[in-house]
Amino acid sequence: MLSRKWIGDLVEPRKEGTLFRAYDYLMIVAIIVGTVPLLYREQIRLFWYFDIISGAIYLVDYILRWITCDLRSDKPKWKAFLLYPFTPMAILDLLSILPTFNLLAPAYKLTKAMRLLKILRFTRIVYYIGPLDIFVSVIKKQWKLLMAVMLVAFFVILITAIVIFQSEHEIDPVTGEYVFKSFYDAFYWAAITLTTVGYGDLYPVSNLGKTLSIISSLFGIATIALPSSIITAGYMQELNRRVKAKNGDQEKHFGNDEHSSMQQQYADYKITKK
Repeated sequence: MLSRKWIGDLVEPRKEGTLFRAYDYLMIVAIIVGTVPLLYREQIRLFWYFDIISGAIYLVDYILRWITCDLRSDKPKWKAFLLYPFTPMAILDLLSILPTFNLLAPAYKLTKAMRLLKILRFTRIVYYIGPLDIFVSVIKKQWKLLMAVMLVAFFVILITAIVIFQSEHEIDPVTGEYVFKSFYDAFYWAAITLTTVGYGDLYPVSNLGKTLSIISSLFGIATIALPSSIITAGYMQELNRRVKAKNGDQEKHFGNDEHSSMQQQYADYKITKK
């Protein structure tokens, strides 16, 4: 009979062992296959099977995680079971399973937008792929710095949008209307310019507006570089930390094996001497 400890190891991503890795691959395939119907407007019978099979696998995984959640928690057993459905990942998992219930019970019709909840299953892939897990760890550790940078970027976009909306009163010669008909247009232009994307659908025609575009683009280069450097530095630190931790475990294991070997040799020597 399978033990709860073995089941807990099975649903835990990236465990060593052929069966454990096979389960990881099964979950990745189920996640990808379940989102294939979202790539087509017309739904065929095959897609129905894709939804049902992938949803069933994901539901079983959810149940297995629930019944073994106390093994991954330092809380009392009853409290771990009670609180697990309210953890962030469990909520995301449950929301991503909801579209499957719509297929099984058509009476409960969901909007097409609700089908997009299946995209939430991709959050689980992060835990099955090592480099993505490192990236998430970096985001968690550096979120304060990243939020500070995002806040600065937001205020730069807001100020730029206000200035361009109040200063750009020229009429677009092509359309015969104001370049920025609303503040939302100005905010959209400021965000696109700051990120140096520049779609070209909105652009100032006055000299003041063009000058502001240049300044905004220069600020954008500096602003976009900040989160990139923070994530890159954090990624390298986290990668080095994991490599050192792994090497340390290997050295500790080797030391224990060597100590056991010396004890065995000493015991054999005493028996031979007798």
